[in-house]
Amino acid sequence: MQTQTASSGLPFMKMHGLGNDFVVINGTDVPSGLSDSLVSAIAHRNTGVGFDQLAVIEESDRADARLVFYNADGSLSATCGNATRCIARHLMDTRRVDRLVLETEHGLLPCEDAGNGLTRVNMGAPLLAWNEVPIAQDIDTLHLPIDGDPVATGMGNPHCTFFVDDAEAVDLTTFGPAHEHHPMFPERTNVQVAHLIGPDHLRMRVWERGTGITMASGSSSCATAVAAARRGITGRKVRISLEIGDLVIVWRDDGVWMEGPTAHVFSGTFTPAFLEAHNG
Repeated sequence: MQTQTASSGLPFMKMHGLGNDFVVINGTDVPSGLSDSLVSAIAHRNTGVGFDQLAVIEESDRADARLVFYNADGSLSATCGNATRCIARHLMDTRRVDRLVLETEHGLLPCEDAGNGLTRVNMGAPLLAWNEVPIAQDIDTLHLPIDGDPVATGMGNPHCTFFVDDAEAVDLTTFGPAHEHHPMFPERTNVQVAHLIGPDHLRMRVWERGTGITMASGSSSCATAVAAARRGITGRKVRISLEIGDLVIVWRDDGVWMEGPTAHVFSGTFTPAFLEAHNG
């Protein structure tokens, strides 16, 4: 789709959750949607703004708002946990409420103020069946027939989690794309490597489908926590240490809850000239 833009440009917010960064746009400012070329141009960290994901806030008749997510390559993602937390914090602060519900392609996600500046979101029940993740064969998602014995988990998007001796030692620049495009995952996959630091405490690094290496990932943290609990490596409440901080993941009967900090870094406006140049 081509983007309709006013002569004043397109307003946006730059946010991040533990370094996992986002451009957030109000959907009423882009009534005709975002073109793939414009999304990719905004994603460029030298000639645009740069982001791991772009999120558009739309109106919803089922929730307080609806979120649509784009990867840096312009492809769509059904969910983005850290962006959901960031936008939930923004909307709760703006509307002066301490809880709300956001609609995503993955479903309705309850969000709440966790106190001390932290925001909590229920990412929903994990998808554990092979055709829900999805993977290409009717096999046990707890032990994939791939070197390294990874676990497959669906969190609205597919995940492939490897438990290793030292996550820092893995070269994600080659390991990540090799498994993102593995034939076992018909829709590609996010890739995590994690090791146990202590009881119910994991160190995780991530390669995100359609984006690459990111400093954090909410849905990946949820998938890793679920995989660790299923393997018996941890219990169902896990601290996930990322590049610059921690998320707390709790797998409850009502879904996988994720809690952590958010940041609204700045607000800005894309110029009409930038929009016109990339409005493919």
